Order: sequence, then structure tokens, then C-alpha cells
Amino acid sequence: METPMNDLLTHLLRRLTVAGNTLLCLALAASLAQAAPAPVGNPAESVKRPKIGLVLAGGGAKGAAHVGVLKVLEEMRIPIDYVAGTSMGSIVGGLYASGMSPAQIEHEMVTIAWGDVFNDAPLRQDRSFRRKLDDALYVFKAKPGFNDGELQLPLAAVHGQKFSLQLNRLLLPVAQVRNFDELPIPYRAVATDLETGQEVILGKGTMSGALRASMAVPGAFDPVDYDGKLLVDGGISNNVPVSVARAMGADIVIVSDLGSDLLTREQITSALSVAGQMVNFLFALNSQKQLASLTDKDVLISNKLGDIGAGSFDRIPEAIPVGDVAARKMADSLRRYSLSAEDYARHVAARSVPDRTPQPLAFVKVANKSRLSDDVIRNYIEAKPGDPLDIPQMERNVQELFGLDVFEAVRYEIKEEDGQTGVVVHAKEKPWGPGYLQTGLITSSNFEGDAAFRLGLAYTLMPLNALNGELRLAAQVGDEPGAFAEIFQPLDPGARYFANGALKFQSQNINSYDADGNNLAENRAKFTELNLALGRQFGTWGEVRMGFARAAGDIEVKTGPPAPARDFDTAEVYLRLTADKLDNAYFPTEGHLALAEWRVSREVLGSDSDYEQFRLGYLQTYKWGGDSIIGAVNLRGTIDDNAPLQRQFRMGGFLNLSGFALDELTGQQAALARLIYMHRLTDASYFRSYAGVSLEAGNVWQRREDISLNNSIIAGSIFVGADTPLGPLYLGYGRNDSGVGSAYLTLGPLFSF
Repeated sequence: METPMNDLLTHLLRRLTVAGNTLLCLALAASLAQAAPAPVGNPAESVKRPKIGLVLAGGGAKGAAHVGVLKVLEEMRIPIDYVAGTSMGSIVGGLYASGMSPAQIEHEMVTIAWGDVFNDAPLRQDRSFRRKLDDALYVFKAKPGFNDGELQLPLAAVHGQKFSLQLNRLLLPVAQVRNFDELPIPYRAVATDLETGQEVILGKGTMSGALRASMAVPGAFDPVDYDGKLLVDGGISNNVPVSVARAMGADIVIVSDLGSDLLTREQITSALSVAGQMVNFLFALNSQKQLASLTDKDVLISNKLGDIGAGSFDRIPEAIPVGDVAARKMADSLRRYSLSAEDYARHVAARSVPDRTPQPLAFVKVANKSRLSDDVIRNYIEAKPGDPLDIPQMERNVQELFGLDVFEAVRYEIKEEDGQTGVVVHAKEKPWGPGYLQTGLITSSNFEGDAAFRLGLAYTLMPLNALNGELRLAAQVGDEPGAFAEIFQPLDPGARYFANGALKFQSQNINSYDADGNNLAENRAKFTELNLALGRQFGTWGEVRMGFARAAGDIEVKTGPPAPARDFDTAEVYLRLTADKLDNAYFPTEGHLALAEWRVSREVLGSDSDYEQFRLGYLQTYKWGGDSIIGAVNLRGTIDDNAPLQRQFRMGGFLNLSGFALDELTGQQAALARLIYMHRLTDASYFRSYAGVSLEAGNVWQRREDISLNNSIIAGSIFVGADTPLGPLYLGYGRNDSGVGSAYLTLGPLFSF
């Protein structure tokens, strides 16, 4: 019989045995934990979870909605293990995979000047001075190739020059990554092989190149030569790349879809809309196939963009909140995959962090695919081995190279070779050159029978040689027909020094006046002129040249007292300095233009008479908002009032003493002061329009002693104008205090000396 004391001892022994066993088990577990290998997957996460792939659909500007989706996913602590995107989805997804936060991506998307990014034309300040001189011509902006008797056109409207620079800047921290699995988040972009139409999944190479290829909309953007394939927009083959995310290893996918751009019957109103609908079918059909593969474990976020279209880049700030709203509607489905705050923090911390510290360049190389010498290209690149890469400087250098108008694209790439990091500048010549054909038109009418009409055709061959020489041939018909041949030859790789030769035949209409300013006759001068010059260029802003001009021709009376035709010879030496820092030659809002020239004619050189002339001009413009003020002074004179008729100065026409017909006035001395106000009406990149008014004062005089403010003419005008693809177009009305008023329709440059 057990006593109470025995019961107590037995109970205590049992408790000690249980405690001992427990301690032994805990010790054994701890020992095994120390010896066990690390678990497969992310060691920073304390729970096993499915791998999540984020799929971002293509859709142009509508893709900004993806940014709103990303903001909600991060707010809900949804871990993203893989990213796959197409077109604009590849842009947003690529930036996110590179380590940018949704807030950073939003800032960039909203602040980027999309109209400028999608316009390849370099800023005028980046164009070579030689190309700035072209603005005084009346050729259309379009410049198709003309070689072997055939017209050749570029492959797309936009070559992506500025777009590529923008991507380079945004992706700079991962510029050296060549395997997209090594990004902070493994990533794939989808493009389409232009030869086969097949999907191409981009997981290696340069990030900026992959994103450019994925968004190369056929006809709008140049195809991208990537790893030996010619690639265009991935939306054609796989606009919602669910299959790509699954192939990367995703157990579930979260899809941000942008809907269909299919047109309604009411919207199909032209051949272009029919063609556009056919392209929409390609996008819609492959999207439906991908979306049909989703399971109940996946999450589909459908963004309803309404009337925000693929091209509505000006409405990106409106598109981003749409993604936020759409993602929150799927909050219940997304919440299944949320992590705790601690686990999500560990998940984010486990991502690789790009090194943003600028590294010294070990090398600077040129990949030259043009007729120009490597030395010409190197002359524009200021980066030197041993210095860190200066991005603004490199972009400026690249754009100045592009401003030569020789290249289809000029881009830079940060590259690692043999363990060293450097930069390679890629310069690819236009494949539709080197011969280019341009047409041109300048016309001015006062709707009263006085009209000027000149239609021209120009052929330019450039580069003519390794130093970027240039040959131009041109012909003009109309009221002043003529023909022109010119050679421009830089003498060094930097084009600092040059030689220029031109031969032209020209007809001009010149009114003659007596000493009291009475119109005596309208004359026709026909002459052939040879012009030879040597000069020095100063960067992109100016030049000084010294030259010799020899002309021979005759003058006959068209209307007025009959007189026999008279022959003439002129021979002049001249010195000219030009400075041009205008932002726009046709509707300037910033900068200045200046000219100073001295000409001397001597009989010993072969001229009929001795005379000396000068030209001085200065134009300055200022802007505030959409308004600008232009002030200009133009002085031209003959020292002894003895220049022959064909060398006298002409004035008259719109903004050139408005009210008079084009070049109606002729004299030995001429002066003009102008004050012009312009207000911008529209700001489309390919069609900016303006309204303006002008106040003008000046005259021409036959004798220097007659120059006086008292006999100056005051004139003014009102006008509307537009910078069109054909050139600057103006419609206006002008009147002067001589009682002469005219309406004008003018196509052609006005702000040159």
C-alpha cells in the first residue's frame, strides 16, 4: 500500500523524466539545425511561398497605368520575383526591375517631355553651323535618299535618338548588366522578329537596347538591330507575356492588362483606320490567348483607360491613378500573397543594389559605321580615360555629332572589357544616304497681282569624304530662276577650318530709282558668279570667312523707258563674321543672330568700278511663357554711293517694310529696325503655330546724306504663322505710312540677313 509520501515522489520523478526528454529533444533539434544546409530559395524569407511573376502589357501611353499598379503592390507588400513586359510594359517593368521605386518611375514618366523625346530633330544649338546655314534656304524638311537613280526612304518616322539617350540615363546604374537575371529583379522584355514575326524574349544584352526594341512600333520607330535580329514592338507577337513569366519560374502571375484598342464601327472612317484596326487585331488576339491561360490562383488587374489612347503621352498623369484604382479593386485576390512587414522588408533587402558611384573610365572607344574617319567622331567626344563619365557632357557630345545630319543614330554604351569599364560611342550612318534630295518652295503674294514664286530642287551628297565634305547641286524656277553648285570641304577632323567654292547662275528683278527716290524702271539682271572662300568655324555657333566673288552678266529693262541691255563685271573680296545662337530660325524665342560683312570691289581684280559696301545685322529674342519679343536692326550701305545697280540693296515685303511688295525698293543705303511680338497658339512638336504683330521702321536711300529719321517709313503688320513640315508659313496683313497696304501669304524663312 502506497503512502502519500510515495505518491508524491512518484509524481515528481515522472515530471523530471518528461522535462529531461524535452530538453534532450530541444538540444538535438538545435544541433541538427546548425548542421542542416540552407533552404532552397530566398534565405531572407521565413516562410515558404509561391514565386510571383509580374506581367505588364503593352499599350503605349496607356502603360503609365502600370505605375499605379506597382504603387499598390508595394503598399500591400506583394513580393515580386520576376518581371516580364512588352512595349510600354517593358519600359515600366524594366525600370522597376533595375531598382527604381514606383515613386521614382512616376516622377520620370510625368516629367519627361515626351513630345521632344519622340522628335529626333536635335536642338538647333546642337546642330553644326553648316546645317544652321541651311535654314536660310527654302528647302522642305523632308530629306529622302536619292542614290543610283532611286528614291530611298528611312524605315520609320522616328529613329529613337533622344529616346535612347533618355533610357541610357534612367538605366545607368545597371548599364553594365548583360544578364537580366542579375538585375535586382530578374526581367524579360518581349520583341518581335521583323523577318519572321516570331516572339523574341530578351534576357541578355543591354537593358536600354532591349527596352527600345520592345517598343519599336513598326513605321513609327526604327527597328532595332539586336543580337543579329531586326526587332520591332513585342505587342505584335505577345502583348501580355504570361507565358514568359511562367517560363522564368513563376508559380502564379499578376497581370496588369491595358485592354483592347479595337475601333468601333463609327471610328472606322478611312483607309488608315482600317489598316490600324488590322494591327489592333494582332495585339488583341495574342492577348486573349495569354489571358485564357490564367488560373484562379493568378490575379488579373484590368485597367480601364477610357479615351486615353496609346498615343496620349500628354495624359500620362491621368493614366497613373487608373492603375491605382484598378489594383485596389483586386485587393482581396492580391491579399493572399501579402507578406508581413518584417518578411517583406527582408525580401526587398535581399535584392541586389546597383552601384551608382561613378567609376573612372578605363577606355573611350568609337564604333564607327560611317564614311567619316574615326578622328572626326573622336573630335566631338570630350570624355577621357581616367575621368568618371559625365552624363550631361556625353549627351551633349552625342547630340552635336548627330547634329551633323550624317547619322541615323549616335549612342553611347557603358561596357566592361577584360575587367575594365569604359564607354563606346556608336555612330551609324543613314542607310538611305549619302545622296539626299530636297524640294523647296518660297512664295509671297500681296493678293494684288504682285507675287513671288520660286520652286527649287536640291541634291546633296554627304559625306563626300572622310572629313565630311559636301557637294550640293540645286536649280530654281519661278520669277527668279537659277542654278547652283557648291562644294564645302572641312580641312581638319573638327571642321574648324574649311574651304568653300560655289558657282551659280541667277536672274534677279531689280527696280531702279533716281537720286530723289523716283522709280525709273523694272530691270532684269542675269549673271554667273564664282565664289571662293576660306574660313574658320567656332563650334556650332559661328564662323568667319574670307572670300573672292567674281560675277559677269547683263541687265535689261523689263518695264520703263526702253534702253539697250548693258553688260557688267564685278569682282569683290569680302570678310564676313556670322554668329547664330537662335533656338529656331523661323519662330525664334531665345538667342541671337549677328552678321558683320565688308566687301571691296576693285577694277584691278576685273570689276567695272571701285566701290566698298558693308552689312551689319543683329537680332535678339526674349521669351516668357508662350510669348516672345524679337528686336532686330539691319544696316547696309555703300561708302561712296557708287555701287552698280546689280549690287544695290533691296527691301520690301512682309516684316521687311510691310505693305510693299517683295524687294520692291532698291537703293545704295538701307536700314531697317523691327520689333515683333509673338504668342504661341499651339505647341504640337510637328506643328507649332503663332499669332503676332510687328512694328517696322526703315527705308532705302540713293545718297548717304539723305538718311534721316524724318524720311524713314513706318510700317506694321499682324499675322499668324506655323512651323509646318513644309517650312514656315505666314498669313498676314501689313501697312505703312506711305499709304500702301498688302495682305501676304509667305512660305519661307524671314529671320535671316
